[in-house]
Amino acid sequence: MAGFTSEDVEYLRHGDRKIMARIFKPEGAGPFPCFINLHGGAWNNGDLADSTGLGEYLASRGVVMPSLNFRHGPDGYPTTLTDINYGIRWVKAHAKELKIDPNRVAIGGQSSGGHLAMLAAMRPKDPRYAAIPCQGCDDPSVRGVFMQWPVINPLSRYKHAKRLVAAGSPPAWAVGMDKKHETYWHTEAEMAEGNPILILERGEKVVMPPAVWLQGRPDLTHDYHDPDSNFPGNEPERFVSNYRQAGGDIEIAYFDNAARNTDVTHAPVYAFMQKHVK
Repeated sequence: MAGFTSEDVEYLRHGDRKIMARIFKPEGAGPFPCFINLHGGAWNNGDLADSTGLGEYLASRGVVMPSLNFRHGPDGYPTTLTDINYGIRWVKAHAKELKIDPNRVAIGGQSSGGHLAMLAAMRPKDPRYAAIPCQGCDDPSVRGVFMQWPVINPLSRYKHAKRLVAAGSPPAWAVGMDKKHETYWHTEAEMAEGNPILILERGEKVVMPPAVWLQGRPDLTHDYHDPDSNFPGNEPERFVSNYRQAGGDIEIAYFDNAARNTDVTHAPVYAFMQKHVK
């Protein structure tokens, strides 16, 4: 394994508010492939420290990983996608100093970050998402999407948490989850609009890069059945089925959820980069 460095840089500013990225870079001249990472946190929490293990793992193996912060929480949808779309373009525009090949850029994330990665990849030219001009950077496309236990369906997860609370003795994660969804999404209509599962089921024309869904089990937070759907399986299987039916290339892999955020979940990201972003 090679050495690497990490540094925090400001990639975007809203007024006096700095939006930061943490860049994990291999030693050497490059150019290297690039995996843009988006942290989780139910669209309300999380920060650059959440994916340090993954960044160090990839950078020590010759992959640059910019981990992006972004507006979230009360800033509301779709501000996060606007920042991420800009972030992808910014990374490519700064390819030389980041030591990356701008033609070998993938994206991914954990939990809500996995949802955001897929949504950004599906709608690179959405005018709401591409609203921030960027001198010399106009390509928000990515070569692949690697989702780690994503909240792919904000609307079904909102209702799932509410059902668990209403039934009594809910798991800790479900308590207050409805408020987090409401803070960011505001309405169920928005949860349905920015929703990769429902986007496919509505038949929207979207971009579908090669993708992987890596899912821990047991994981009631992300691996559950939506009773409002007539699909017989859980949400991961439902999305994978929809993606394939729409012509996309996607794989799903499972692991013991106790091994989350270890080499068990880092290694498949590297394997994905080797396969799809050579």
